[in-house]
Amino acid sequence: MTHKTLALTMGDPAGIGPEITLKALASLPDPSVFPILGDPLAMRMAADSLKLPLHIMATIKDRHAGAFNLLPTSKLANLPAMGAVSAEAGAAAYSAIAKGISLSLAGDIAGIITAPIHKEALKAAGHSYPGHTEILADHAGSEVAMMLANDEIKTVLVTIHMALRNAIEAADYPAQIHAIKLAQSGLEAMGIPNPRIAVAGLNPHAGEGGRFGDEEIRIISPAIKAMQDEGLNVSGPWPGDTVYMMAREGKFDVVVAQYHDQGLIPVKYLGLEKGVNITLGLPFIRTSPDHGTAFDIADQGKANPASMITALTTAQTLLKAKA
Repeated sequence: MTHKTLALTMGDPAGIGPEITLKALASLPDPSVFPILGDPLAMRMAADSLKLPLHIMATIKDRHAGAFNLLPTSKLANLPAMGAVSAEAGAAAYSAIAKGISLSLAGDIAGIITAPIHKEALKAAGHSYPGHTEILADHAGSEVAMMLANDEIKTVLVTIHMALRNAIEAADYPAQIHAIKLAQSGLEAMGIPNPRIAVAGLNPHAGEGGRFGDEEIRIISPAIKAMQDEGLNVSGPWPGDTVYMMAREGKFDVVVAQYHDQGLIPVKYLGLEKGVNITLGLPFIRTSPDHGTAFDIADQGKANPASMITALTTAQTLLKAKA
């Protein structure tokens, strides 16, 4: 896969996606190596405001040296209102993602780094997905898991975008096994052999022996035992309010969290600029920044590309590991 490249999707054109995409590429020695998938009108506006050369590609291989290369994936007639939800922006963002997935599945690229999208804009455009992860899983036909990572901790989620009452039901035995296995393979892909995997409990104090709930006894502990029997270095269930502290102290390489906020709050608390979202279980690479569309600062030129740069460099690391 060393001959293949990674592509960046522009995100919602009414947000900071086009801006941080270009800024991330500008941080590289040669921005022309990684093409952009997006709308020419939206990307041209962002490129002009940043005074960067934009080359419109005819095909994914038509990269122009020294330029910021764009493969058109939509054709907006007019720029959407910046900082606002619109069906037009949602449709353009979705088209870029869909093209990135199809190119990845065809083997034309090794994967995608995705700029932030807005769920309401997606819905307005007729795409009722909770987020990127579900779009990727549906189009690729894969069972996936979300990993959030920064320099201090990494976490993999058993359940993702759903109501908490539904997440409790969804965190069943197969879901535990799936998340633990993807945590194992994900860290191995990042160059961490035999990773130390901690599994967080679902209930306060990890159930405290069944006093606060029995999911740890009925579901989580048996899944951990099954994975230990297969040779994985996994332990738990650990109380959710202390396991991330232990991970920061170096006792674990990754924490398997039971639901969205249990896993994402610790990562995001350490700083959005440091975080990266990695989708595990896909037949191609996918990373993204750990923040949203930031409509409040759209088209102001002051968006921080740090998390997008981290997403790009993480994807590069994963690509090298596949070589």
